[in-house]
Amino acid sequence: MSAARGFPAMEFARRWQAAQAAMAREGLDALLLTTEVEIRYYTGFLTRFWESPTRPWFLVLPSSGAPIAVIPSIGAHLMRQTPISDIRTWAAPDYADDGIGLLSETLREVAPKAGRIGLASHIESHVRMPRAGLAALDAALADRTLVPDAEITWRLRMIKSDLEIEKISDAVASADRAFDRVSEIAGAGVALSDVFRRFQILCLEEGADWVPYLAGAAGQGGYRDVISPATDDKLRRGDVLMLDTGVIRDGYFSDFDRNYSVGPPTDAVASGHARLVDAIDAGLEAAQPGATFADLFYAMAQIVMPGGDPSDAGRLGHGLGMQLTEGPSIIPSDHTRLEPGMVLTLEPGVDMGGGRIMVHEEDIVIRDDGPVCLSRRQEREIRVI
Repeated sequence: MSAARGFPAMEFARRWQAAQAAMAREGLDALLLTTEVEIRYYTGFLTRFWESPTRPWFLVLPSSGAPIAVIPSIGAHLMRQTPISDIRTWAAPDYADDGIGLLSETLREVAPKAGRIGLASHIESHVRMPRAGLAALDAALADRTLVPDAEITWRLRMIKSDLEIEKISDAVASADRAFDRVSEIAGAGVALSDVFRRFQILCLEEGADWVPYLAGAAGQGGYRDVISPATDDKLRRGDVLMLDTGVIRDGYFSDFDRNYSVGPPTDAVASGHARLVDAIDAGLEAAQPGATFADLFYAMAQIVMPGGDPSDAGRLGHGLGMQLTEGPSIIPSDHTRLEPGMVLTLEPGVDMGGGRIMVHEEDIVIRDDGPVCLSRRQEREIRVI
């Protein structure tokens, strides 16, 4: 049974209060949010209109109380469906003042003179407004100062509520069901581009709202990369087909892949696939609360590249949620500790020789007593079509 759409108002109130407690500790008088995920995290404002780059959107979280939306008038009706009641709009686009005057007025209202306003500046963040707009805002704030946001929103988003985990689970289940049907659309003689096209249809049929990410590859005995768009090359017996998808359900992503052998696999492919699943098992064993992301890296790296240089393995997974990839990263230098409520991917890869690789990915959640797989765990035997 799928989770109910959206969130109750108390979920957003919890997020506001958690952020405001962190703001007090960091000496911040307000947060300025400018990106889709930041604004949606605190409001539930879900729309695909962000695909249009023309208009900037702003949300101000003061030190107490509810956020204030400073947005183009075209978004007012939808924003009124969220818990936000203070909605300030302008007719956008405005070439002379595209919301900066209204935004600076709002920030001067909530932050005192000499106040500090947090703006995201860490990895995986950006400021979504023109550089000229940011410079104009800085000038208009008088003696208030834009400063780094101390990673407040980024850190809060690492720990998912049970309601968020339900939505991720729904997205994962949609992809799982679509992966089970790949034999309906793929086989020797079918163009990879047709497989991609039809697989997206399968995902939608199985409950995804949309499919913003699909990558993959096919090749004899393995493939050469995992991010390419599809070509019109036809699948051949002996190919390994990999599909890696991120589907969205109610604003939350899945992100995992599956490998298929077109016809019986070679011994090398069967062995490589089994080693990938063994690495996932090692990662799951290591994924206990209190362990670090570096611990996960080394647990998997010693399976997929025994005796090799772990630095060659790259990233072996990452956080997952409102975005396809979120922090932290499963790399040797990330010593963030695992906490209950973290949702992440385990993504080891093996070198098949001759410039070919294979990768495998599962989605998991950390609970008090250890990890739980959200995706249906793949067996050591590769799927055959």
